Amino acid sequence: MTNTAAIPSLDKAQAFTGRTHKLFIGGQWVEPMEEESFSTENPATGKKLAIVSKATAKDVDRAVAAARAAMNSSEWSEMKPSVRAKLMFRLADLLEANIDEFAALESLDNGKPVRDARYFDLPHAIETIRYNAGWATKLNGETIALSGPGTWHAYTLREPVGVVAQIVPWNAPIAMAAAKIAPALAAGCAIILKPAEETPLTALRLTHLIEEVGFPAGAFNLLTGFGDTAGAALTAHPDVDKVTFTGSTEVGRLILKAAAGNFKRVTLELGGKTPVIVMPDANVAQAIEGAARSIFTNTGQVCNAGSRLFVHQSHFDEVVEGVSKIAKAIKIGSGLDADTQMGPVISRTQRDRIRGYVSSGVQQGAMLYAGGEELDREGYFVSPTILTDTDAEMAVRREEIFGPVLCAMSFGEDELEQIATNANASEYGLGAVIWTNNLSAAHLLARKLKAGTVRVNGGGLDPALPFGGFKQSGWGRENGREGIEAYTETKAVAVAL
Repeated sequence: MTNTAAIPSLDKAQAFTGRTHKLFIGGQWVEPMEEESFSTENPATGKKLAIVSKATAKDVDRAVAAARAAMNSSEWSEMKPSVRAKLMFRLADLLEANIDEFAALESLDNGKPVRDARYFDLPHAIETIRYNAGWATKLNGETIALSGPGTWHAYTLREPVGVVAQIVPWNAPIAMAAAKIAPALAAGCAIILKPAEETPLTALRLTHLIEEVGFPAGAFNLLTGFGDTAGAALTAHPDVDKVTFTGSTEVGRLILKAAAGNFKRVTLELGGKTPVIVMPDANVAQAIEGAARSIFTNTGQVCNAGSRLFVHQSHFDEVVEGVSKIAKAIKIGSGLDADTQMGPVISRTQRDRIRGYVSSGVQQGAMLYAGGEELDREGYFVSPTILTDTDAEMAVRREEIFGPVLCAMSFGEDELEQIATNANASEYGLGAVIWTNNLSAAHLLARKLKAGTVRVNGGGLDPALPFGGFKQSGWGRENGREGIEAYTETKAVAVAL
C-alpha cells in the first residue's frame, strides 16, 4: 500500500487534476475551437488522472496570432529588459512558494518519485528561470571597427527572434518547460508552449502562475494536445519564427521538414546513448554509484542516461557486480510513496517497448546479468536491468531505449584513441561520462569524445552550462549564453559619418 500521508500539498495537487483545464491564448483561458478533450493517466496505476483540452490547427492559428500581436505591441516589444527580468524573478518566487504542490503534481502526472521532483526537478526549474532572468539586461551588441574606405560607426544589435513554438517532452515536464520558457521570455520573444500529451498538468499549473505574474497578453500561450495535430500545425505554421523541440530523433526529422516552409530557426535536443567510461585508475566506489545513478535515475527516462558502460577489465567484474547490487536494492513503486526510489515508466507502450529491447538482446546472445523480469502489479513498471555480452549490432546496445536498461562492456587497452572510438560508435552524441583520477587522460579523452557534454567524475546539469548534442542528438544548444542567444537575431548597423 502506498503511504501518501507524508506528501505535502498532495490534496492541492489532486484537486488541481480535477479542475477544468482550458487553453491559454492571448491572456485568456479559452475552450478549444473543436470543443474536444482527452484524458491523461497516472502511470503508477494506469487509471485516469485528468481531462484536458485538445487543441487543433484552429487553436494553433489563434495562439500564433496572439503571440504575433504581442510581438507587435509596445507593451511587450518595448518593455525594458529590467522589467522583463522582474516579471521572471516574480515567477520563480511563485514557483518556489508552491514547490510542494508542483512536486506532487509532477509525481501524479509523470510517475517519478515526489522526492526527486521536490529536490531536483523543481529547484532546477526555479534556478533556470532566475538564471535567465539575469540575462534579460545583458543581451548586448558590440561596436565594430571597419576597414573599408570612409569613417563609420558600426555596431550590432540583439533582437528577439519573434514568435516561438516550444514542444517539451514527458520525462521531465516542469524542468523542460522552464528550460524553454525562461530564455525566450528573457530575450523578449512571444511563446506558444505545447507540453507532452502524457504530462500537461505542471505546465497548466505553471501557466496559472504566469497569469498571476502579469505578463502582457499573448507573450505566453499554452496549447495542450497531441503532437500529430497541434504539434504538427505549430511546426509548419508560416507565422512561427522559431521551433524548439526536445524529444525523439524521429520526430526531430519531421520538425526539420516542417520548418523548411519559411526557414524557421530550429533548436533540437534529441536522443542519446551516453557512454560511461571507467578508467583503470578510477575511484571504483564512486564510479559504481555514479554509473547506477546515471541509468536508473528517473527510471532511465533521460536523454543523457548512461546506457552504455565501458569498464577497464581490471575493474569490470567489481563494477558490474556493484551496479547490479544497487539495481536489485532499488525500491520500485508509486512516486507518491515516500520510500520509492524508482517509479514507473510513462505508459504501457513505453513499458512494452523496453521489454521488447531486452528480449531482443537476450535472443541475440546478450547475458541478462540483473533484472529483466516482468513486475506483476498495476501501473507501468520495469525492473532495473543490466546486460553483458552485447555486440555493437544489437538494437539494445545501438538504439535509445529510454528506460532503466544498461549494457556493460569491458576494455583492455589504455589507448585513449581506441577507447574514444568505441564510445563514439553511435549515431548519437549527446553526452559522455568519464571516471578517472588521471587529469591528462580526462582532458585528452574529453577532446576525443563526440559529445556535446562531457562530465568527469560526476556532476550534473547547470543552467549556465550549454547543453546539446553532436550528430543525431540534435541542433543548437540550450542553457548558458548560447541558449538565450538562440532566441535572438543579430542585426548589423553601419552608419557613414
